[in-house]
Amino acid sequence: MAEERSEEEKLATLLKREPRYKREAYNFVREALDYTVRKRGKRGHVTGRDLAMGLRDLARERFGLMAKTVLNQWGLTETADIGALVFNMVEEELMIKQDSDRREDFANVYDFEEAFNHEFEIELD
Repeated sequence: MAEERSEEEKLATLLKREPRYKREAYNFVREALDYTVRKRGKRGHVTGRDLAMGLRDLARERFGLMAKTVLNQWGLTETADIGALVFNMVEEELMIKQDSDRREDFANVYDFEEAFNHEFEIELD
């Protein structure tokens, strides 16, 4: 009988296998999932689009004007990266997915430049 790996061991394996994303990115995706479920006020399936939008909202709330910079430093530069993180975690059994979930669900949900800079523009009189 194989010994069950801890979440930390699974994450360490993942970070070694996929070094373009930082540990903080994986943790933030999990937080964004919890945030998205809480914000919706009900449990149930969270789609790729739902999670991408929830991550955007949480990043804006938590990091404000620095949101894009922080996410970029962790390796996230587009919504497809969120999908890559999710599916990496699914492969390591750190998250579960439904049969209908696809990486493509995360592609081009929004533009990072617009999502994290556009609404923060400061207008001077």
